[in-house]
Amino acid sequence: MIPLRDANPTRRFAWVTLLFVAANIAVFLFWQPTFGTQTEQQLFYFCQAEIPWEVTHQESLADGGAAAREAIVEEYDVTTGQAAGLQRDLERECGDKSWLGSVFVAMFLHGSWLHIGGNMLYLWIFGNNVEDRLGFFGYAIFYLMGGLAAAGLQVLFDPSSTIPNLGASGAIAAILGAYAVMFPRARVYTLVIFVFITAVELPAVLVLGAWFILQLFSGAVGEFGEQVGGGVAYWAHVGGFVFGMVAAWLFFRPRRQSPPAFEAPTRPDYFD
Repeated sequence: MIPLRDANPTRRFAWVTLLFVAANIAVFLFWQPTFGTQTEQQLFYFCQAEIPWEVTHQESLADGGAAAREAIVEEYDVTTGQAAGLQRDLERECGDKSWLGSVFVAMFLHGSWLHIGGNMLYLWIFGNNVEDRLGFFGYAIFYLMGGLAAAGLQVLFDPSSTIPNLGASGAIAAILGAYAVMFPRARVYTLVIFVFITAVELPAVLVLGAWFILQLFSGAVGEFGEQVGGGVAYWAHVGGFVFGMVAAWLFFRPRRQSPPAFEAPTRPDYFD
């Protein structure tokens, strides 16, 4: 199912959502070597993106010495010499990489046109309503915290991985989780591809619930088979979505108003 738009008007324009979309596109087009060679792109990801091994060891692969080389050898099935060569390339190209800063930088990096296109579509459709509910500042903080929660769960499930993790998917998953709690009955115009292709209006809780179940299933299956995930950080999606749902449920969910208390009629002025 691919959402196309929702029938959920907002009270104000989503300036922060637009800013996040613009920032992601600008980084993809003007900072990343999007039009460079595959080697240039991969080296850029090693230098800028979040890498679980670096987070758990609190140092870069270039500075990790023998422990980092062993992790690279195990991850990519290369020789120790090749792993050492990668470390030298990273030391030359990356400079003093900040493992902590890379967690935030990674939220604005994308690996392909399809990757950024899908992420920005979801962000624009569902982000504006969440921003409308939280306000400009609260929404920006929520977005970044969702990205941190997503990265945290991915690192928890694969702490020794030396594969660069990148993308706004985790932060956007938090937006989706919040939307599912805040606007479960909102209608989402959705493209359904199953044997035949059709577009239907579905409740947001169904569209986003199906998306979450797919991520959860893919992450669980990936734990039991090699390369099943195809390099997609499904647990980051799960972590972001759960964070968004819990935060929205605790602080931002719609609250039912109690009915007004019964008041007995007063004595009419006619009898005074």
